[in-house]
Amino acid sequence: MTQDVRSLADLPDDELAERAKTESDAFGVLYDRHVKRIYNYVYYRVGRSAEAEDLAERVFMQALENMPRYEFRGAPFSAWLFRIAHNLVANWHRDASRHPTTTVDEVSHWEDRRADPPGEALGSEERHELREAIGRLPADRQQLLVMKFVEERSNLEIAGEMRRTEGAVKALLHRTLASLRQELTRHEVKKEG
Repeated sequence: MTQDVRSLADLPDDELAERAKTESDAFGVLYDRHVKRIYNYVYYRVGRSAEAEDLAERVFMQALENMPRYEFRGAPFSAWLFRIAHNLVANWHRDASRHPTTTVDEVSHWEDRRADPPGEALGSEERHELREAIGRLPADRQQLLVMKFVEERSNLEIAGEMRRTEGAVKALLHRTLASLRQELTRHEVKKEG
């Protein structure tokens, strides 16, 4: 069994995904390979660890349920997982806006906020605006930002994952950051006006 899992671990994602349709060990390797990145992406989008853990698990539950229908179409398997994550996060935000809640993490920081309420409020508001602006980006650009700034991966690593050249990743990152900057500037001008 150990040797079987080791040989599975050496397979590329597209082959593992095909085998995962009938072999639970193959799906287990895909899970181990991608769970941290999916969790980081979800956490970055929702900002709450308990919800991020729950949503990340739901990503893999949906992936497992849909494995029989998965087809390799040239995009990495991780792109399929990130698409599922993106959809679940969008649904979570929609539900959260209908039913706002306060988490234990937020309550535990209330005392800290009293030390510098204007500074904390400003920082919190800016983070919220940035998260919203990032949330409006296409899923591949959100994934790019997570890989670059959350996972701190190199452009070369990102290029391999996204199946693009390193130059294309650099250009996409530049365009994405410029777009975010414009969006945030536009939002700031609206607030002041």
